[in-house]
Amino acid sequence: MEQAQDFLEESEALAEILCGLADGEFDQPTQFKGWTVNDVLVHLHYWNRAADLSVTAPDAFSDELNELVKALGGGSLRDYENARISERGRALLSAWRELYTDMAARWSKLDPKLRVKWAGPEMSLRSSTTARQMETWAHGQEVFDLLGAERRETDRIRNIIVLGVNTFGWAFKVRGWDIPEHMPHLRLTLPSGAIAEFGEPGGAGSITGSAVGFAQVVTQTRNVADTDLVVEGTVATRWMENAQCFAGPPETPPAPGSRFRRTG
Repeated sequence: MEQAQDFLEESEALAEILCGLADGEFDQPTQFKGWTVNDVLVHLHYWNRAADLSVTAPDAFSDELNELVKALGGGSLRDYENARISERGRALLSAWRELYTDMAARWSKLDPKLRVKWAGPEMSLRSSTTARQMETWAHGQEVFDLLGAERRETDRIRNIIVLGVNTFGWAFKVRGWDIPEHMPHLRLTLPSGAIAEFGEPGGAGSITGSAVGFAQVVTQTRNVADTDLVVEGTVATRWMENAQCFAGPPETPPAPGSRFRRTG
């Protein structure tokens, strides 16, 4: 399952820029809701661990999910995750790396069609792996932005593009809107220069530009106005202004200019 290798490489790209940080630097706040670098890694490590439980011990995963739901009745997801993961700083970095490396090696040998439990509907192992890559890429963005580093993107981002395309209807449904009959036509340029196209030209409009820009919009790491995307048509515009490729309640995308790579 090549997505396991993509998940590994995505995680390693983030780990590479964190290896030079001292323990105290993991407490730096990012542009994403004030999350610190520690918060980002706690979140990634907690949900990697949960995803692995869904494969290796489904009943234990269900128990953990029940505990999480009960805890959210009197607290926040952020507080719960931080209570469940004890490591911080470089110890957290090490624990996160050890788990994702082991997961990628084991998952690569499993049937991609294996059905696994999750917080929402169950999904295939392939989809679960792509979700872990997407989370790593998306939450990694605030870390790259904080540290003023530019991520070396590769065509593995296509997995996130496909996830964004597959959740076209979700972006409308989660807000209680009617799902448009047709998806806009997408023509996106991958980091290699290859072109990825989805949908059919027609009345739903079009979206053209970089695959990275599209991924940033559907993961809500950038406002569409801060990308190179050219959006035409009512449906395409509404989608890009409210895209959300992740589960949970409707989230408001970042305001224009609020998420950027720091310089100097």
